[in-house]
Amino acid sequence: MAGQTFQALPGFRDFTPRECAVRNYLFDTWRKVARRCGYVEYETPILEDTGLYLKKSGGELSSQLFRFEDQGGRDVTLRPEVTASLARIAAAEQRAYPKPLKWFEIGQCFRYEKPQKGRGREFHQFNVDILGEAGPGADAELIALAIQTMQSFGFVQGDFVVRVSDRNAWVKFAEARGVTEEAMPDFLNLVDKLEREKPEVLEEKLSKFGATLTEVNDFVANPEDAEGTFQEILKDLQARGLGGFVELDLSIVRGLAYYTGVVFEVFDSTKSMRAVAGGGRYDTLVGTISNGAVDMPATGFAMGDYVIRNLIEETPHAAMQMEVWLQRNAAGCEAYMVIPDPAMRGEALLLVTALRNAGIAVDLPLSDAKVNKQFQAAEKSGARFAVIIGEEFPLVKIKVLASRTEESCEAGALVDWMLDRLMEPDGPLIA
Repeated sequence: MAGQTFQALPGFRDFTPRECAVRNYLFDTWRKVARRCGYVEYETPILEDTGLYLKKSGGELSSQLFRFEDQGGRDVTLRPEVTASLARIAAAEQRAYPKPLKWFEIGQCFRYEKPQKGRGREFHQFNVDILGEAGPGADAELIALAIQTMQSFGFVQGDFVVRVSDRNAWVKFAEARGVTEEAMPDFLNLVDKLEREKPEVLEEKLSKFGATLTEVNDFVANPEDAEGTFQEILKDLQARGLGGFVELDLSIVRGLAYYTGVVFEVFDSTKSMRAVAGGGRYDTLVGTISNGAVDMPATGFAMGDYVIRNLIEETPHAAMQMEVWLQRNAAGCEAYMVIPDPAMRGEALLLVTALRNAGIAVDLPLSDAKVNKQFQAAEKSGARFAVIIGEEFPLVKIKVLASRTEESCEAGALVDWMLDRLMEPDGPLIA
């Protein structure tokens, strides 16, 4: 249509260079933490058979699917989460790997829900899982990684808390009131809304399950209602020096039906936003996905890019750490070639090639320009150095843009000079 303008669809994002840089900071941090804790990376398709998500998801997920029929007549869905895909691939490939499997993925997911702060219709998730280990040591290891991920983003004790709960305790609570296995997901989803639903609405809905709001609140308030697994996990985390980040909170249930035991969520300490991360044990999902062919206990968690970015930006010391990373890693180049005399362009191009072949990021003017314009371009590029190819060639001048100091070296030694200097710290970037 003539005159029509286009923009990103609601809940979807454009990633400008700045936005890509922030995303890369999140990905880089996630990947480094996972690898140093012994996890290996995997990837699953972004498009899956819809049946994979309907088999055992529960909650609101089935109503939030980006679902359609492809040209081959298949009912397919853009993945809304990664755990079901992981269960599928683990069931098929687990014999080829030693147990337990410690795997992680950083991938894009899609859910058709109302866009708001901390939530969009497309998002990136950091998923970390341990499969093939049923003991509480796996749960503690996973929670420890979640805490260390937060620390790696610059958060300290007092900035966030890991709220740990016991889904099995709620199942026993419900069974004692006659809640059937078929109705259990609906009951647990109701408990999951304790902090978001109006009390009078909760009271009415709970009555259908033979429970009262007072009974539910009393259950949440009594730490003895949790099974002994929590104490084992807490003891493990205390031995790591991480016990101060964790608290028991039976109001945490998690909405997906495949959870079977200990569950947890990471919140900012003021609870000013939705959960930063969440997960738990899902011991039956692999068996369900594989139709009983593979029985493999599992536990895992996911952290989305929306909420963690919001929390970083609203926490000054975490925001400063991110800005330092961005200034050091998001520049367009490390060196910018300044060519005052167009006749020297051939010599400059040869040096550009040598520097790039050595792994040094170099940019240059693509056409003749005044020298002051070239230096302005060097500043805007974020480069640490301006390399000046002038009338003194083969002597090359190098201007350190941050300090405005100038050095020089022979053209033949420029690559080694630059490699040595780039190894040196460039000092504090934020006063």
